[in-house]
Amino acid sequence: MNYCPERIVCLTEETTEALYLLGEEERIVGISGFTVRPKRARKEKPKVATFLDAKIDEILALQPDLVIGFSDIQANIAKSLIEKGITVWVNNHRSVAGILKMIVQLGALVDKRDQSMDLVRQIEMNIQEVKKATSDWAKRPRVYFEEWFDPLIFGIQWVSEIIEICGGVDIFKEEQAALAKERIIAENDQVIRRNPEIILASWCGKSFKKEKMLQRKGWDAIQAVKTDRIYEIKSEIILQPGPAALMEGIPQIHRILQNWNENYG
Repeated sequence: MNYCPERIVCLTEETTEALYLLGEEERIVGISGFTVRPKRARKEKPKVATFLDAKIDEILALQPDLVIGFSDIQANIAKSLIEKGITVWVNNHRSVAGILKMIVQLGALVDKRDQSMDLVRQIEMNIQEVKKATSDWAKRPRVYFEEWFDPLIFGIQWVSEIIEICGGVDIFKEEQAALAKERIIAENDQVIRRNPEIILASWCGKSFKKEKMLQRKGWDAIQAVKTDRIYEIKSEIILQPGPAALMEGIPQIHRILQNWNENYG
């Protein structure tokens, strides 16, 4: 008898991507409308949810034996499904270690624990290689990561950790918090005073507008603005707590910081 879930609905992208990486995409019967990774998922799977809302009747019609969500923000969706008798697994991780643990847990659920461990070990090896490559840097750049622009919100924990892995110093590391409302920058001049040498921006599903940032009062005094070291990192790469952040986000941010080190380090 097969004791693994055979009909899975993924309410967020990261578990969809992980299941595809494990070769278990046939188990997926529904996905988030925000899913862009892998591209084929959008063509192959029905879209039954956004991050904040879900089409409960459509999910029920798919007869899932497991629905996977993420964070307290999807608590109401989970509650509605549980009340309908659906088994729900909601992840609530915010760190690099949490992402890796999720991959292993998901692998175990679909009888691919060994494959998930292999994937995690490869990611960990890549992380160690990046850390080694930056270990002898004489100076590490101050980095500001902007997750939203009105109000200003700095990056979540796994983003902060990735910046540090890649050789940078997250200027808001000490104020880390799980919820976006707890990461609001009270005064815009806080960024000016901390004077980042690199700015990374990912406006949570919205295209980054560099000119909008440059119009902010006093920001022309920031070193990153003076040297034009302002970069967009696509939300689908860095703002989902899954494989993409570690497999694509780390190399992309490392290249940016490596370029800075070659010129200013």
